[in-house]
Amino acid sequence: MSLHNTDLISRAVLFGNPERGGCQISPCGRWLAFAAPLDGVMNLWICDWEPDAAKALAAARPLTKDTHRGVYSFSWAYDGVHLLYLQDKDGDEDEHLYAVPVAGGEVRDLTPFEGARASIAAQSRERPGEILVSLNKRDPRFADLFCLELSTGALTLVRENPGFFGFIASDDYQVRLGLEPQPDGGIDIKVPDGDGWKTWRKIAESDASNTWPTALNRDGRTLYMTDSRGRDTAALLSYDLEGDPDHGVLIAEHPLADIAGVWTDIHTHAPLAWTATYEKREIHILDEAIRQDVEHLDLRGLGQWGISSRTNDDAVWVIGASTDVSPTTFYHYTRATKTLTKLYDVRPALAGAPLARMQATTIRSRDGLNLVSYLTLPVHVDDETRALESVEPLPLVLLVHGGPQARDTWGYDAQHQWLANRGYAVLSVNFRASTGFGKAFLRAGDGQWGGKMDDDLIDAVNWAIARGVADKDRICIMGGSYGGYATLWAMSAHPESFACGVDIVGPSNLETLAASIPPYWEAAKNQLYRMIGNAETEEGRALMKARSPVHQAGKIRRPLMIGQGANDPRVKQTESDQMVEAMKANAVPVTYVLYPDEGHGFQRPANNILFNALTEQFLEKYLGGRSEPISPGEVDGNTAQIVEDSLS
Repeated sequence: MSLHNTDLISRAVLFGNPERGGCQISPCGRWLAFAAPLDGVMNLWICDWEPDAAKALAAARPLTKDTHRGVYSFSWAYDGVHLLYLQDKDGDEDEHLYAVPVAGGEVRDLTPFEGARASIAAQSRERPGEILVSLNKRDPRFADLFCLELSTGALTLVRENPGFFGFIASDDYQVRLGLEPQPDGGIDIKVPDGDGWKTWRKIAESDASNTWPTALNRDGRTLYMTDSRGRDTAALLSYDLEGDPDHGVLIAEHPLADIAGVWTDIHTHAPLAWTATYEKREIHILDEAIRQDVEHLDLRGLGQWGISSRTNDDAVWVIGASTDVSPTTFYHYTRATKTLTKLYDVRPALAGAPLARMQATTIRSRDGLNLVSYLTLPVHVDDETRALESVEPLPLVLLVHGGPQARDTWGYDAQHQWLANRGYAVLSVNFRASTGFGKAFLRAGDGQWGGKMDDDLIDAVNWAIARGVADKDRICIMGGSYGGYATLWAMSAHPESFACGVDIVGPSNLETLAASIPPYWEAAKNQLYRMIGNAETEEGRALMKARSPVHQAGKIRRPLMIGQGANDPRVKQTESDQMVEAMKANAVPVTYVLYPDEGHGFQRPANNILFNALTEQFLEKYLGGRSEPISPGEVDGNTAQIVEDSLS
C-alpha cells in the first residue's frame, strides 16, 4: 500500500459543518435538541424523542436562524422551556446570552449590553425559572453576579464582584464562596460576612493551578474540591464549610494524573465517579448507584464515552462516545432497562474513510520528565502489529497545543487525521506546563516559554528521528495560540531543525501581549506573569524581551505561514503584524492570512477550510506531502485577506 493508493479524505468532511452536533435531552425527557446546519450555518434544532430515532430526527425543526457564525453549543434551562446559548460578534469574545423557546419563537438577547461579556454561572433545579449569570457590564475586569428571570429577562444583582475570579452559590442561589486572587499568585477562598467577606481558606501559590472547587452539596455546606495540598497530583476531597478548612476528607486520588472530571449526583451533587487521564482516560466509580450502568456501557464497545445530558429524574442519559478512528456518536440510554439506542453519528461521511490510529507513548525529556505524547502515522506506513514504528522515515508535523495550561489527549483528532492522510507523521507532546500531570510538572514551565518548554519539544522531535519515524530534513512545527508562539520561537532558536512552520494566532512579543490582555483576565494576570515574566518588574520585562520571537526573527531561515483573526482579544493582530514585518525585513518567505471576522481561531467553516487548504499547499511545497485541490464552492463565503503570499 502507498500514500498514492490511500483515499484522500476531503477537507470539507473533516472540517466542514458536522451533519449534527452535540445532543442534549430535555429535563422532562420529551425532546432532543442538537446543532445542525440550516442553509449552511449551524443552528439549534429540536425533535420529539421516540425509539425510532431516525423517524424522530427526520421530523426535527430548527429553532434558530443564524446566518453568520453559527450556534454550536447550548444547554437546556431547567424550566424545560428554553434553550440557552452564548454568542459573540466575529470572535471578539464579548459573549451575549441568548434564549430561544422550544415551542418556537423569537430568539432573545438576555444580556444586550455593548462591550460586556456574559456567562452562565449556575443553574438550579430548585429554581428552574431563573439562572445565575456572570456579567462584567459595571467593570470590564470583574464580572458581577446576577439572577436572571428567564420568562421576563429581568436581572437582579446578587453580588458585586470586589476583584474575585468568581463565586460559588448553593441551589437556593445564595452565594457561599468567593475566590480571590492574591498578589503572590495564591487564592483566598472567602465566605460572606455581612456585606463583606472573610477568609475561610488560603490556597498557596504552589497549589493554585490545580486546586479548585468542583461542586457544592445541596446541603450548602459540603464543598468538593480537587486539591493538591500535601501531594503532587490533585486529589478529590470534601470539606465542611462550617468546619476546619485544613482538614478535608480524602475521596480519591491518582498517582500519576490530576483528577480532572467528577460525575455528580443530579440532586445532591455528591460525587458518583471520577475521571483522570494519564495516557488515556480512566473512569473510577465511587457510588454503587451507577456501577451497573458504567459496567454495562463499558461492555458495549462504545469506545471512550461520557454523559452528555440527563433527565431531571436521572432515568435517561444521552451518551457521547468516540475512539481515535471514529468521531462522536450519540446514544439514548434508559437506565432501568439498560436500553441503548443509537441517535446519530456526528460525521457519518467519515464512515469507511482510511482513518489512522493514534498511539500513546511517554517520552523522556533531557532532564528526566515524562512527556505523555501522541503519534499518528499515515495508514500506508503503519504496521498495526508493531507500536510506534514506521516502515520508512516520514515528513513530520509537530503539532503543539495551546494554553499552555491545557493538554493533548488520546482520541479522534481532525487535525491528526487530516495531516496523516496527506502523508505526514503527526506528533503531539504534553510539554512541561501542560495540565493534568500534577503541580510539579505544571510549575516546571514557569518562566520557561522559549526555555525548557522548547527543550521538551526538541526532545520529542529527536525521539521521532531516532525511532526512524521522522525524516530529520522534513519537519514542520505547527500550532495555535501558545502553539503559535512555540512555532515562532522554535523557528528562530533552531533555524536548521525545522523545514517550515505554521503559526495560528500566536504571540510574537511577550511585552505587547502582557500589555494588551483582555480586561476580564485581570484576576488571572499574576498567573500569566508567572509563566512569561512579570511586566511590573525590570527583571520580568527583561525576560519577556529575551523570549519574544519578534526580536529573534533575524535568525529564521525557513518559510513561515501565519494565520490571524483581526478581532482576537487575547493575541492582538499586532502580534502577527510585527512578526510579518520582521520576516520581510530579513527576506524570509512568509505567507500571512488575515480574517476580519474571526478572533482567537477560525470558527466559520469556509475560513477554517481555506486556511487548511493553504496550509496543505505550504506543506506540500516544503515537506513533500500531498494536497487536495480546492473544489468549486468549497470555500465560498470566506473572508480571507492574503496579506503576504510566498506560495504563488
